Amino acid sequence: MDFGKYKYELSKKDHQSRRHQKSTQVKEIKLRPRTDKHDLEIKVRQMKTFLEEGNKTKVTLTYRGREMANQEMGRAVMNSVIEQLAQAGTIEYAPRMEGRSLIMIVAPKH
Repeated sequence: MDFGKYKYELSKKDHQSRRHQKSTQVKEIKLRPRTDKHDLEIKVRQMKTFLEEGNKTKVTLTYRGREMANQEMGRAVMNSVIEQLAQAGTIEYAPRMEGRSLIMIVAPKH
């Protein structure tokens, strides 16, 4: 068999296998501890659309200055987000502190 023909068939096979794969992206939503109720509802609606499209969503809540002293406010915001996303997704990475940020990853439900 011709080596060129062999390489061509390999590339065709590789292309065919890649065609049926679905790539997932990680979309990010940034919040603050004092995010207002209405703004939070809009962010949650955006997260639901990301999850419906099959993308994972990373929720980042950033503290600045003295907000670090009242971390309970940020945790309350994250808990309300978790409650609102209960039907749309599952928590893949529970809310954890990383530096000055509280980070959580939500995966779509199948």
